[in-house]
Amino acid sequence: MDRRIHAMPLAHAARQRLFADQSLLVADPMAFAPSSQHPVRTRPRNLPAEWHFERHHHAWAQLAYCTDGLLQVVLGSDAQLSFIVPPSRAILIPPNEPHAITALQAARMHTLYIDGAALPQDWTTPRVLAVSGLFRELALALDDSNLSIAREGLLSQLVLDELQRADLQTLGVPLPRISDGDKRLSALCEAVMRNPAKRATLADWAKSVGASERTAARLFHEELGTSYQQWRQQVVLAHALPLLANGIPVGQVATRCGYASESAFSAMFKGTLGQSPRAFSRMQAKRNG
Repeated sequence: MDRRIHAMPLAHAARQRLFADQSLLVADPMAFAPSSQHPVRTRPRNLPAEWHFERHHHAWAQLAYCTDGLLQVVLGSDAQLSFIVPPSRAILIPPNEPHAITALQAARMHTLYIDGAALPQDWTTPRVLAVSGLFRELALALDDSNLSIAREGLLSQLVLDELQRADLQTLGVPLPRISDGDKRLSALCEAVMRNPAKRATLADWAKSVGASERTAARLFHEELGTSYQQWRQQVVLAHALPLLANGIPVGQVATRCGYASESAFSAMFKGTLGQSPRAFSRMQAKRNG
């Protein structure tokens, strides 16, 4: 497996231990396969910290979110896209999209398997959605094993309607293609992710990998579809969320993310996630307590 699948690798011993017990959580996926008669199937699971599902894919769409904890979802087989998913967000994975999932903290993970025909035709790429209170309650209601067929159908339609109304979020770190991506861009991205606290300009990073600033900016747009500034912001968020979830003070997290002031970091965080880093930390502490 390519090492870039894991933006935050698990310790080898921990992974071996978890894989040995994986039968406790992994069942036949076909038992949860959706269909035209049952377009939405639910599968809640309690995941211990560092639990990892190896890269796989299936013929239906998957919506993954957690009510507690923190997930990392990595998509793609060649071009990679890494997401850190807090409880306020969900990621929709299209049918047949390769993906791997890791619980960065102990998590109550909710999976909705969705028949591809039930989604809008233009939902062909991964998307991060804001999770509303109504959606959470609908998903919980749909998990009742004693539902009548009529009630299951109504709840499924409401879930699908709520998904289409959910706000889209920008929360993901794209990485260069493994097979034919520019090696300079790959080296630059890996260097930034290894040291998000370093206050360097794109020109500085580009020089360190033997490219000009103009060339590096072009590669970000051509290969990753974003600017360096936007990409680095996603790297910072991916780095900051686990730190905040583990109770690291906001000021220290800001420093570790390369911000000169806590206020600037807080403004960026709230502008992207809709809540302050302190509010996020309090929410996580309450859930963990």
